[in-house]
Amino acid sequence: MGENVEFPSNGSTAGGYLASASEGAGPGIIVLQEWWGLDSYIKGVCDELSTEGFTALAPDLYHGEIAQHTEMDKAAELMNTLPPDRSARDMGGAVDFLLGHESVRGHNVGAVGYCMGGMLSMVLAAQQGDRIGAVVAYYGMPLGDMEPDWSKYTAPTLVHVAGNDDFFPPDACESLGQKLRAEGKEVTVHVYPGTGHAFALDHNALGTHDAEAARQAWVRTLEFLRKHLG
Repeated sequence: MGENVEFPSNGSTAGGYLASASEGAGPGIIVLQEWWGLDSYIKGVCDELSTEGFTALAPDLYHGEIAQHTEMDKAAELMNTLPPDRSARDMGGAVDFLLGHESVRGHNVGAVGYCMGGMLSMVLAAQQGDRIGAVVAYYGMPLGDMEPDWSKYTAPTLVHVAGNDDFFPPDACESLGQKLRAEGKEVTVHVYPGTGHAFALDHNALGTHDAEAARQAWVRTLEFLRKHLG
């Protein structure tokens, strides 16, 4: 349904997967990958968003590298060695690309991320300010030392948190949400009791897929994006 694209990234180029709105132009969405890389699941999220009237771009932050879902050690290595400056440039280039694309309308874009990408979606909004009009983070937030400078953060934010998650503990996620609300940010944290990390991923290696929680989170995601991006 979508296509592979290249776009400028701070003097170089980056690549990604683009799925344009099924009819006409729609709001743009940056889709940010899990630690596995730009795999079929993330491309599928882009495809689903396109059928809902959005134009979605998933930048390939690993530049062609990918880990299978049985390769957790490789995925961890890819995530831990991802150069923060390069990922920031690539995400910023993706925003520029979408805002200039004929299938995108509006003066800002949304960001939807999963796990590592959930964390990065909020980092992106902190970097890009009002060019990000909405954030949806699935079981990932920039906790502790990962926190960015929040001073430019304006995006209304929806966070889906697993009730049992050692990677991004619900108490820590709720605490960060409370902190950001105290700073005047619009942040809603939904905890899904009894679920585990990556509950929306139907083929995840942890065995934590929860179809009902995934459906509920997706409905909330679409409602939130339509409310804030049109």
